[in-house]
Amino acid sequence: MTTDVVMPQMGESIFEGTITKWLKKAGERVEKDEPLFEISTDKVDAEIPSPAAGVLAEIRIQAGATVEVNTVVAVIGATSAGAGAFGASAATPQASSPTPSASTIRSTAPVQPKGSAAPQSPQVAQRTSPLVRRMAQENNVDLSRIAGTGSGLEGRITKEDVLRYLIQHGAGSREPAAFAPKERPAAAPAAIAPAAVPKEPQPLTKMRAIIAQRMVESMQTSPHVHIVYKVDMTRISRLREREKDGFEKKHGVKLTYMPFIATAAIEALGKYPIVNASLVNGAIQYHQNIDLGIAVALEWGLIVPVVKQAEGRGFTGLARAIADLATRARAKKLLPEEASGSTFTLTNSGIFGEEFGTPIINQPESAILAIGGLRKEPVVMTDTEGNDTIAIRSVQYFCLGFDHRTIDGADAGKFMGEFKRALEGWEREIG
Repeated sequence: MTTDVVMPQMGESIFEGTITKWLKKAGERVEKDEPLFEISTDKVDAEIPSPAAGVLAEIRIQAGATVEVNTVVAVIGATSAGAGAFGASAATPQASSPTPSASTIRSTAPVQPKGSAAPQSPQVAQRTSPLVRRMAQENNVDLSRIAGTGSGLEGRITKEDVLRYLIQHGAGSREPAAFAPKERPAAAPAAIAPAAVPKEPQPLTKMRAIIAQRMVESMQTSPHVHIVYKVDMTRISRLREREKDGFEKKHGVKLTYMPFIATAAIEALGKYPIVNASLVNGAIQYHQNIDLGIAVALEWGLIVPVVKQAEGRGFTGLARAIADLATRARAKKLLPEEASGSTFTLTNSGIFGEEFGTPIINQPESAILAIGGLRKEPVVMTDTEGNDTIAIRSVQYFCLGFDHRTIDGADAGKFMGEFKRALEGWEREIG
C-alpha cells in the first residue's frame, strides 16, 4: 500500500508552491506528521508534514521546482522491505492524482556552478539555507567548521556567519576541524576578499520575488506620505524594567516593547478609524476589527503575521499573540490565513539601529507605522513653573506612512498625537 504526497493548497488564493528543501531522502523512514519537506508560496514558507508513516519510496519533484497544488510530489510506502519493490509501479501515477508535467513544473533552482565543492554533510545541510550552501561551495568552505556557532534560529548558519568566516579565514578552508590549527591570524580589517560574496547572479526566492512585486505595486498604487513623531518612552522603559521578570514568570512570555506600542496603536486606531480603513473600488471601506500586522524579518525574507481582532485581546493577550506568531513565522509553522488580512501594520525597523524608517504601505491597507530605535537623549524639560531643565530620557522615533488618497495630513497627525499621548502617559495595568 502506498500513499501519495501532494503539494498542499495553503489557502484559497494559492495555486502553486515551490519545494525549497526535502527533509528526508528516498529510502528513509518517516513517521506520520513528521516534517517531510519545505515549501514557499506567495503567502508563507512552511514545513509540510508526512501524511502517513512508512518509507519515502520516491521523490518525484526535486527541490527548486514550482508545481501546481495537488500535484503528487512523492510516494510513501508502508515498509522498508517494500521500498525496493516499488520501482516502475511507484512511478506510475494514480488516476485520481495530478501528475507533474511541463505545465505544472517550473524549475527555480539555481544552476550548480562548475567546479563547486562536494556537498556538505546532511547534519550541516539541515541547518543551512540554499544560499548559505551555495556560498560555501563557491568558496570551498567546509560548513562543519562553522557549525555550532551559527547566529540564526536554533544555531542555524546564516549568510552573515559565512561572510564573517571568510573574512577571518579566507576561501578554501575545508580541512577537517580535527587537523585545523586552533588559531588563525585574522585578515586585515580593511581587506575583504571578493570571494566573500557569491560570484554569479542569485535567482530570487519565491518569497523575495513576491516581496519585490508587492512593493512595486504598493508604490504605484498609493501616494505615500510620511510623518515622524518623537516619543518619550521613559515611563514605558522604567515600567518594563521593573516588571519584566515577574511578567515572564507569570505569563510565560518575555515583556518586550512591542505590546506597549501595539496597545497604543490600537487605542489610536479606535479613535481615528480612517487610519484602519482601506480604499476599495473607489470607496472607503471601514473595517469592523483591528487586524494588526506585525512585520517579522526572516533570514530568507520578510513576512507579516496578523493578530486578528487585536482590539479585544488586552495587553497580555497581545504580548502572547505577538510572541507566538513571530516564533512560528521563523520556524515556518504559520498558516496562510495567519499571514494575510491585516488592516494596519507595525514594522520594527529600529531593531537594526536606524533612527527611523519610511515604510511602504502593506496593501490594501492605508497606513503603516515604523518603529525606530530606542535610545537615551538629552531632552529639555519644562516644569509647572515654566523653568527649563535638561534631563536624560529614553526616546524613540515613530514614522507613519499613509495613503494620501484616503488619509489627510490632519487625520494622520491626530492619530499620531493620540498614539504619542498613550505611550508617554501610560497608566494601563499590564497584568
